[in-house]
Amino acid sequence: MTGTVEALLAELGLTLPAAPAPAANYVPFVVTGNLLFVSGQISKSPTGEVFTGKLGTDLGIEEGQAAARICALNILAQTKAALGSLDRITRVVRINGFVNSAPDFGDHPQVINGASNLLGQILGEKGAHSRCALGVANLPFGVAVEIDAVIEFA
Repeated sequence: MTGTVEALLAELGLTLPAAPAPAANYVPFVVTGNLLFVSGQISKSPTGEVFTGKLGTDLGIEEGQAAARICALNILAQTKAALGSLDRITRVVRINGFVNSAPDFGDHPQVINGASNLLGQILGEKGAHSRCALGVANLPFGVAVEIDAVIEFA
């Protein structure tokens, strides 16, 4: 059965991908108490499209934001896999965004806004979160963005 959050995703023309499998020796999420910790999700779409490269040299802010949106959808896919329904989310507590960026690139917050804006659009006030947006020298597989999350649920 499709929940309210998934119905909104459909209205927005967004498809929730299958939860991506881990790429190394870790689990995709951990549940403890009423918190869900989602491992870093990379900018690889369910169709196989991957945003790779460095922001500030290979990619612009809009491409970085698109990559961050893919990460957010992958986070939601892991959340559904863990909880069974996105309607169990009571709050996105925190996201940590990592941007593969050139040394002089400083618009990491603008890039991670792609994920923050999508979570707010889909979850409303429940999607308002604390966050960290960092530039890094490289990311796994050369992806442009990786984001992890802490989500409270009922």
